[in-house]
Amino acid sequence: MVLKSYAKINLTLSINNKLKSGLHNIQSIYCLIDLNDIMFLKKIKNKNFDQVSFTGPFSKDINKSNNSVKKVLKVMRKNKIIHDYYSVKVNKKIPVFAGLGGGTGNAATLFNHFAKKKFNKKIFDRITKEVGSDFRLFSYNLGFQKDLKSVVKINKKHRFYFLLVFPKIKSSTKSVYLRLKNYSKLKIFKKNNFYLKKDFINYLKNSKNDLQLVVEKKHPIIKSLLKNISSAKGCHLSRMTGSGSSCYGIFNNERNSKFALRKLKNKFPNFLYFTAKSI
Repeated sequence: MVLKSYAKINLTLSINNKLKSGLHNIQSIYCLIDLNDIMFLKKIKNKNFDQVSFTGPFSKDINKSNNSVKKVLKVMRKNKIIHDYYSVKVNKKIPVFAGLGGGTGNAATLFNHFAKKKFNKKIFDRITKEVGSDFRLFSYNLGFQKDLKSVVKINKKHRFYFLLVFPKIKSSTKSVYLRLKNYSKLKIFKKNNFYLKKDFINYLKNSKNDLQLVVEKKHPIIKSLLKNISSAKGCHLSRMTGSGSSCYGIFNNERNSKFALRKLKNKFPNFLYFTAKSI
């Protein structure tokens, strides 16, 4: 069995307050994009352990003994979603520690594959607690994370074209949150904001990623990169995703996103570049 595991992009990210648990309550409009890992899944006979391995350009940065794939298999077996053991080989094409949710997406892809006929909210919440709050985001291709415990599906689909740039800075989510001093007010979700594409884009332009300024202060190159992306032809806006360090521009068409890639590559030759579309 071959599965595609997609990356996610935070189109907006608001940090609302710090909870007693130590976690931060967040709100985010997000989408999945067609940049993906490839997962090869096979049932193992006569063995009582999973075989999980990683290949590809970003495999070296993964903890081989403690990762999201092993966690989700263990929790699903404990909750009787699966009973067998599996060989899972992941070809990592999504940068690691980049704010793109690659590892969480791997876990969610396996869960969605096995649990589509056995979905149970209690089990889903247990797995989310084990893997991380981003696990909920992979339930929908486009959605609004209302808080840490709920995600709302956005039904109106718009095709977005992205230029994605990874400056090879490993941004620690924990350290970024520790440096965050200001919080945003909770927002009320209104579906009408997203019906027309131009209204959706304008809403995004008037929003932000609350973690971006924190990362820019530590790594000024991020600010320079985003400025260069936003000045490219056909770019609606540029932003950092998650806690970074990946940055992106939303473009009016695929041609302009590819043109911007070539131009930026000349200025920042050591960064990694991808063009992608929303799915």
